[in-house]
This record gives sequence, C-alpha cells and structure tokens, in this order.
Amino acid sequence: MNLIIGLLIIAVGAFCQSSSYVPINKIKKWSWESYWIIQGVFAWLLFPLVGSLLSLSGTGGSFGELLGLMNANPKDTWLTILFGVLWGVGGLTFGLSMRYLGVALGQSIALGTCSGLGAILGPVFTGKTGDLTSAVIIGVVVTLIGIAIIGVAGWMKSAALPEEQKKEAVKDFNFGKGLFVAVLAGFMSACFNIGLSFGDGLYLEGTKPIFQTLPATMLVTFGGFLTNACYCFYQNNKNKTWGDYKQGSLWGNNLLFCCLAGLLWYSQFFGLSLGKGFLTDYPVLITFSWCILMALNVVFSNVWGIILKEWKGVSRKTIVVLVCGLAVLIFSTFLPQLLAQ
Repeated sequence: MNLIIGLLIIAVGAFCQSSSYVPINKIKKWSWESYWIIQGVFAWLLFPLVGSLLSLSGTGGSFGELLGLMNANPKDTWLTILFGVLWGVGGLTFGLSMRYLGVALGQSIALGTCSGLGAILGPVFTGKTGDLTSAVIIGVVVTLIGIAIIGVAGWMKSAALPEEQKKEAVKDFNFGKGLFVAVLAGFMSACFNIGLSFGDGLYLEGTKPIFQTLPATMLVTFGGFLTNACYCFYQNNKNKTWGDYKQGSLWGNNLLFCCLAGLLWYSQFFGLSLGKGFLTDYPVLITFSWCILMALNVVFSNVWGIILKEWKGVSRKTIVVLVCGLAVLIFSTFLPQLLAQ
C-alpha cells in the first residue's frame, strides 16, 4: 500500500507542476522578466522556506538549529546551493522553452533531458554509483524512449501545421530556437537532483522521512533564485520594464496568480519528498524517484497541451504517436520495481 501511496503523491505533485504555467496566462500587462521573478519569490524562496519549517515538526529543534547544521557541513551546503545556481540557468531557459514550443512540446524535451541526466548524475557526483542498479538504468532508458516518442509527435506536428496555426497555439513558436533552449534547459535542470543528492543529509535528527529532503530543496531553490534574479533584473534594465512594478492597479491580480503559479510549481518537490517517505522499503524507486517525477510531469504537461489546444489540427497518426509516448512514460514509472522483484 505504501508503494501506491508514494507514487500517487508524486503524481499529484507532478500534476500541480504541469499546471503551474496556466495561472501565468492570467497575469496582465507584465513583461516576462517581471512576472517570472515575482512568481519565483514564491516558488523558490517563500514556499521552500515553509517546507523547511514544516520539516522541524516533531524534532523539537528550531530553524536556527537547522541553519547551524548546514553551517557545520559547509561543503555539502555550498555544493547544494552551487548546483541550485546551475539549475537556475535551466529554470530560466525552461521558461523560454515554453515560450517557443508551448507547454506540451517544450516540457517534453526539457524534462526528458532533465529526467535521464538527473537520475544518473546524482549518484555519480556523490559517489553512490552502487544505487544505479540495472533496474534503475533500464527504467531511465525506457523513460527517455517514451519522451523521444513524444518528441517525434511534436516534430510531426511542427512539420504538418501551417505557420499561422502554430502561432495561434503558441504566439512565439520557433521550433529550431525552442529545441536548442529546451535541451539546454534539461541539461542544466538536472543539476537540481544533483544538489538534492549533496544535501540529502542536511536535516535535523528526528525529522520524519516524508520531510527529509525539504531543507535541501530550500537550498537548491535559493541558489536558483539568485541566478533568476540577476537575469530578470538585467532584462528589466535592458528592456526598460522597471515600470511593471509601479503599476499598482495590477498588483492584486498579478500577485495572486504569481503566488498560485509558485505554489503549484513547488508542489512537485514537496510531493517528491512526501512520496519518497513512503518508498523507504523500495530503494530502487528512491533512486528512480527523480525520473518518475519528470516522466509524470511530461505526461501531465501534454494533457494540458491537449486542453489548451496546442495539438489542435494535427493528424490522427500524430495523436497515436503522442498517446504511445505517454503510455510508455506511465509504464516506466513502475518498471524498475517490477525488474527488481
């Protein structure tokens, strides 16, 4: 039963993340750089802080003691933040991949690269290569195959639709530029799981298993916030969009939807932590959990892509290829455990 509960929690988190770009469409008259950093305040600072505070429940410790523990382990702490800074580059280009390719195709390519590299490089960088069992590696390969199939569906869509129809679904559609940005985003986004791997021991004694990765998550997202803040403020200055923040009449609406987008985005890692807490008896799935999260993110992002009519007008053959890719991804979430039995 714990296996099902753990996977369901991770799935709920993935659904929330895949929905996080929907509230952004409700933001009014702000440039990309303005709303991106404001939602980031919620996604990468405030909600991760709340998660870390929640991890203290039942430990009898304080947030100051948690910070003291991090200070006592400077190497792990700073490496966690450093890979968060690198992940921040992926976060920036991830948003741009949505801009050029749309929710479905952009997330599929970026998260595909991210899932495979993140699952493998985490144990490699931390010297825990023993966790990379054949079941995990096969699971990663099958996940990448599923995402590749979805990528083929995206290519078929791009080749078949007239330019006007592409622009109708995704205003700034550009397949070549979007493909480059999405691959870069996936590669750099894999640094998130590497950061989590370095910070997996940064929690107070007595922390419940379901909360143990939340302090490390806070450090990674803090590093990512620094990268995004530098870039967004640079863009504010370059594009002369500082005035976005002075439009008082828009703050109520835009702050609400930025907060909602940030909450939905953070839910994936809150769900990952909770889900892993239920998978402690399944070490293969603990190692593979990052890949599970990314695979489900791709599944749900394509569901949203269908809802938002990004696949409108494509052939039945293209839809069949897309559905086959989604089926392979869903199967990949269970495969490692089946192989390990």
